[in-house]
Formats: sequence, structure tokens, C-alpha cells
Amino acid sequence: MDRLKGKTAVVTGGGSGIGFASAKRFIDEGAFVYIFGRRQEALDAALKKLGPNARAVRGSVTDMADLDRLFDTVKRERESLDILLANAGTGELASLGKITPEEYDRTFDINVKGLLFTVQKGLPLMGKGASIILTGSTTGVMGTAQFSVYSATKAAVRNFARSWAQDLRGTGIRVNVLSPGPTRTELAIDVVGEEAMASLGKLTPAERMGDPTETAAVAAFLASSDSSFMTGSEVFVDGGLAQI
Repeated sequence: MDRLKGKTAVVTGGGSGIGFASAKRFIDEGAFVYIFGRRQEALDAALKKLGPNARAVRGSVTDMADLDRLFDTVKRERESLDILLANAGTGELASLGKITPEEYDRTFDINVKGLLFTVQKGLPLMGKGASIILTGSTTGVMGTAQFSVYSATKAAVRNFARSWAQDLRGTGIRVNVLSPGPTRTELAIDVVGEEAMASLGKLTPAERMGDPTETAAVAAFLASSDSSFMTGSEVFVDGGLAQI
């Protein structure tokens, strides 16, 4: 597999879960990948598995100086950027009446503001043929109990892709949304719980949870020229959960 041979990619939230699986798949297909995340321990562990075609930069998408440092590093070492997977995200369970301003700010700062400025700061390094992939969620199109703030952030991400596809007319840069369903990741298990995630997986027509590698395979498709006539789109990897 060499669909991404010679390409340079950035994956935020790349130390674990879908971000890590996507970074690995990009490398397997020939790319050099920068993983970006807040936890140095997770980044170090990921690098050991990813090998010499990966580089880690520690930081938060909510910190503009950290994002500048990330893309300055890419520019200095690789000159340009071909693939940007804006994947960093967070979420907390809270039903209406129990949502706090702190939870709202934290979730929107990472999932919406952080994603926006990740893309905006990476954009000057990107040119014709480049691909921007935004991590969405089935919750962006479904009503989800106790998860309204997170769900609202993912609806915002979906509209970003629609609007940015218009903004990027004539540049040759594509932007699409990759929306997983119930997927076995550290974040999902921590937030929702193993039992609840397993139950959600059983509700899908596939009758199971997804594996991060399955989502990563679709990320590689969106990163490659195989998806060259796609922009402003949303691709679900959800076992059919949001499709029926």
C-alpha cells in the first residue's frame, strides 16, 4: 500500500484511539506523520509503535502558541502539509439541567474552537491536492441523551466542512468529515463506560462496536486521491447506527 507515499500528515489527538490508528494507517501507506496531543506518556508510547516515520509534538489545540509550534515544526522539517486530520476531541455526560458552564466551555473549546484554529493555522502549508479531515460523530445527526453539548459540537463540525468547502473553492484543497459510531476507544470507554458502549454497539445493524482500525481505513481513503472528487461530505463509519 503506497497511496500516501511521500505525503506529510498531521493528526491531532494522535496518541491513542482513532487518531493513533489513523496515524499508523497513514504511515503504512507511505506518509510521514506528526502526532499532536497533550499527554507526553501517550505520545511516547505511540511513537514506539509507529516507528521512524512519525514525530510527536506535545500541546493542546486550545493553545494557539502550541498550534503555532506544531505547524512551525512541520514547515521547518517538511516544508508543506498534505493531510490534516483534526481529530482531537472530548466529551462529558450531563443531562439538561445539570450542564455546567465549565463543561460547556471545555467541550466547545476543544471540539469547535480548537478544531477551527487547527485547520486555520495548518492551511497556509497546504496546497492543491491536500486533504483536510474533520472527526465528527453520529451524535451530530442524532439526539443523544445526556450528550447534548458534545453532540452540538459535532453538528458544528459538520457545518464547518460544508462552509469551508465553499471557502476553499479554487484551491484544490478538499475538506470532509469522518464520523465514527460506537467505537472501542479509551475516551469512549472512559466517558460512556464499557457496558453502555457495548449496548450501543448492539443497537447497530452490525451488532457490535467498531474498531479504530476500521475508522482509520476510511481516514486513509479520505486522505488519498481515491477520494479526489469528494469535498464538503460526511462519511459515516458507524455500523449503520445513524443510517436507519
